This record gives sequence, C-alpha cells and structure tokens, in this order.
Amino acid sequence: MTKSTKKLEVVGSQGSYLGELIHAAVRKAIEAAVELELEEALGAGSYERQEGRKGYRHGSKTRTLTAHTGATELDVPRGRMVGPNGKEHEWQSTLVPRYARRLPEINEAVVGVYLSGGNTRRIRGALAPLLKNAPLSKSAVSRVLATLKEQWEEWKKASLRNLDVAYIFFDGIALPIRSGGKVARLPVLAAMGVMSDGSKRLLALEFCASESSESWKTFIDGLISRGLRAPKLCVIDGNAGLHNAISLAWQRSKIQRCTVHKLRNITAKVPKHAQTEVADDYHKIVYAKTKTTALEAAKSFVKKWKARCPNAVASLQEAGDDLLTFFDFPAEQWKSIRSTNTIERLNEEFRRRVKTQASLPNENAAVILLFSLIASGQITLRKIDGFNKLPDVLEHDLATAA
Repeated sequence: MTKSTKKLEVVGSQGSYLGELIHAAVRKAIEAAVELELEEALGAGSYERQEGRKGYRHGSKTRTLTAHTGATELDVPRGRMVGPNGKEHEWQSTLVPRYARRLPEINEAVVGVYLSGGNTRRIRGALAPLLKNAPLSKSAVSRVLATLKEQWEEWKKASLRNLDVAYIFFDGIALPIRSGGKVARLPVLAAMGVMSDGSKRLLALEFCASESSESWKTFIDGLISRGLRAPKLCVIDGNAGLHNAISLAWQRSKIQRCTVHKLRNITAKVPKHAQTEVADDYHKIVYAKTKTTALEAAKSFVKKWKARCPNAVASLQEAGDDLLTFFDFPAEQWKSIRSTNTIERLNEEFRRRVKTQASLPNENAAVILLFSLIASGQITLRKIDGFNKLPDVLEHDLATAA
C-alpha cells in the first residue's frame, strides 16, 4: 500500500467519523428541542409536581426524519394535554409535526435547486450526498414542488384592492413551451407595479396564445377584477394591442412608449453607415433636459433625416406624444420610466433560468416557474430612482380625478 493510499484511507475514515459525530449531534439537538417544547407546553419538567400543569407525559415514540446529515431516528417524547373541560388530547410538536418526514430546510433545498435550473433527476442527484441513506424519491420531489403550485394559485387570485400602484410596466416574454404535442415559443404576459414607496411588485403573469389586443384586454380585465385601480402611468414596449387595451381600460392613465425599443425600430430602418449618427440625434430627443428642448430636437431630427431616411422618420413619428410622456413626471424618475428596462431585466433573469431546459412541459409550469423565481427571492427588485417623489405623483393624480 502506498503512502498516498494510506493518506486517503485516513482522510476517508476521519471524514466518516466526523459525519457520524455531526449526525449524532443533529439528533440530540432535535430531541432536546422537542423535549423543551413539551416541557413548556405542559408547564412542568420531567417528574415535577406543581399546580397549574396542563397535562402529563405519555412515554415516547421513534420517528425517522431526514435532515441534512441523512435519515435520523429520533426518540420523540409524547404527552397528553388536559383542556379546561377536563378532556384530553394528544400533544403535537410544532418542531417535528405529525407526518413530517423531512426538515423544512430539505424542502427549501429542493425548491432552490429546481429554481436554479434542475429537473427532478438533477434535484435528486444534487441532494443525494447530503441525504445519505435517505434519498428523495421522484414522488417526494414532485410533492415538494407541488407547494409552488399551491402558492401560485393563491397569489393569482389575491386582491389588489388596497395597493397604491403609481406605475405599471407591461411586457410579454416568449418561452419554449410544449403545447398541443409540439414545442413552440409562446408568450407569457407580465405586469409589474411600482408601489407608492418605490418598491416593485409582480402583479400578474398569464400564459396566452399571442400578444393580441384581445389577449392584453383579458389580461388587464383580470387585474381590474382583482380590484386594481388605474395607475398614473403605463410603460410599454410599443405593442399596438397592448396600447389599445390600456386606452380602453384606463382612459386617464398616461402611456410611455419605451425609448429603447423605439431606437431599435428606427435604426433597423437606417443604412449601417448612418446608424450611429441617427442614434446620436435620437438621443438628443430622449435625453433632453426639458420637454421643450426634446420637441425641438425631434423637429430637427425630422428635418435632417426626412429625405435621407424617410422610414426612420416615419417610425419616430409613429410613437407620437407617447415617446415623451416621461417629461410630465419628476425628473428624478425619468431614467426609470422612459423605458421598459425595469421589467426587461426581470425577463432576462427568466430567460437565463429557462435556458437550462429545452422546453417547459406545459403552460402552467412556465407561469409557476416565473412566479416562484420572484416569490422565493431568487430575483430581487430594487426601488426605482426618485421613489421619494411618488407620494406627490399619487396625490396629484387624486386631485386631478377630483
């Protein structure tokens, strides 16, 4: 036997011994915690005789619980509680609930691996070294992931009546979804609201067959049916169907066309050698310090490029006043509301996650996945710039409505 082989054996035996010590420590810690929990519930320790105790001990039972060190056999105390009417009932531990087979952390790990891009097989493989001799079955993983669906079902019906939503960013994200026996890129409509304190909140996600006016109308009607009040501003990418749906549902809400999407549309209609110059002239419009300066820059743009690039000018004029709506709001917020970048960043995270799978199995799986990424905190949303001005924006809106 070589020296290196001996070293490996020693390290291996030490690692195994250390694992056994940790395993034993985890078992003792859990048993001690449950013992203390029962003592507090009864109002008395073992063999203590005192007035006011709420029940008595009733032996113990063996439970098997999967922790991060593998399957652990626990010696869990039992107790009988006596109610005010003298009736007795079995005491139940909240630390180790009845029928619980795994520590909550294990379930959280399952969800975490799933949201990071793992399917059922990958989840079982990733957690196998931790769970030792108690590997997760396919059905166990499915049961854990089913909790995501339950949370989703509750969330999509939650009332929006008490929310003070100042702005809403709308967008659709195309995902590879298996539908009707084939894989196709289908859109999931998304709405993200900016609250009065500047925080961002996902309001709705909905699968649809296309980003048509009717699809967006149904989507917005769903928000209204949940009690959402008309926002001060809606920021969109330029989808005509979405624009029409907003105009019908919230006639007094202003609309901001994404300045980034419009630049892409314009430069797509310009010869390559002129794209940089056209972009510079366009930036003079959307990055102007005042609305008056922006309007003057727009006139100059039209005058300069009308003969040379008529389609680019037509694209600019197609946006109309909606391209400069952001100037009607506090200057501190212009950077955040003149484009859909706020929700685009969210969509980038969605796309990055979906890249790990060739396709999503069905429409519900796609929506639940996107919702769970936000709900679990794996995607964080920071407040918009100039959020301290939002109360003024909302007050002005109320005053105008009155």
